[in-house]
Amino acid sequence: MNAPAGAATTLAPYAAHDASSRGRRHAEPDPEYRGQFQRDRDRIIHSNAFRRLVYKTQVFVNHEGDLYRTRITHSLEVSQIARTIARALGLHETLTEAICLAHDLGHTPFGHAGQDALNECMRDYGGFEHNLQSLRVVDELEERYAEFPGLNLTFETREGILKHCSLPNARLLGDVGERFIRREQPGLEAQLANLADEIAYNNHDVDDGLRAGLIQVEEVAQVTLFAREYESVASRYPQAPPRRKVHETIRRMIDRIVQDVIRTTTASLAAAAPRSIDEVRRHGSRLVLMSEDVRREHLELKQFLRERVYRHYRVLRMTTKARRVLHELFDVLMKDTALLPDEHRDAAQRAEARDGATGRARVVADYVAGMTDRYALLEHRRLFYPEARS
Repeated sequence: MNAPAGAATTLAPYAAHDASSRGRRHAEPDPEYRGQFQRDRDRIIHSNAFRRLVYKTQVFVNHEGDLYRTRITHSLEVSQIARTIARALGLHETLTEAICLAHDLGHTPFGHAGQDALNECMRDYGGFEHNLQSLRVVDELEERYAEFPGLNLTFETREGILKHCSLPNARLLGDVGERFIRREQPGLEAQLANLADEIAYNNHDVDDGLRAGLIQVEEVAQVTLFAREYESVASRYPQAPPRRKVHETIRRMIDRIVQDVIRTTTASLAAAAPRSIDEVRRHGSRLVLMSEDVRREHLELKQFLRERVYRHYRVLRMTTKARRVLHELFDVLMKDTALLPDEHRDAAQRAEARDGATGRARVVADYVAGMTDRYALLEHRRLFYPEARS
């Protein structure tokens, strides 16, 4: 049984369909009471990597405040936005959700600062990119099943996880790397997950920036997207507490963008008229889109956040510390793999026997990338300040 009864009747012909999935790397019997993509979604939720996202930074280090977003709350918010759009467009909602929940599984501790630091450490060993690492997590690193490594997800979910990829890396990835070589597009569910990620972090980082006091309402009110909705909220609800006004404003910002994506994508699909997911892949450009006006406003918001939030001195202090912690962790573990836990030490030895220093480095990077923020800080303290109380 490939899909729940009646599920396919709600899907557009250009959506992904359980019954026509390109399958899994390791053959398995079809699920009896779930669709193929529901099985993927469930495996992702039950993975160790997904649970660790609760203690991984979005913008603010997890222990700095309980109300700031983490990678797991971000992933859930991306999923919620994407599922709304998927349903309106007749796309496969469960596949969309699976991709959204998995897209950050390979992210390092400490957000983008951690990724940049680990990429610097791995410069001589093939580099590090969290997109590729997310695929590596679901293909190789998760250990939950007796018959295969990883989660053995469908091609369609793996395709969506891999947003971008260099040609040299694409040639090493088999089926999921072929579209980068052929310059094809991913399916619409993957395109949607990518756009929903951007919508979620831009709008919700405004909320976290205001909550943290890095920016003030008066500053962000200079940004078109926020200003329009905030003025409307303030006019309609003049007595509402400031916090409620902010939440209502951000809710309306997201709603405006979501409606725009649905309208714009509906028009682009009508113009392109794809009859299958393969025709979507062969189309020369993305079909899930914002309008030019909304894209321009969204870019303005993104630039504001880059200048006023991500480059705020309090954030830069945190990211500078994060980079130092990850550099030092990688260097000491790379020099002496005996400091790794047994299973990682053994994996490093096997990888080194096979691929030399590059193999050893990749296992060290796997270990460091899998850390949560607080575990990375704790491990750093154990290794460099053993006299400090753990």
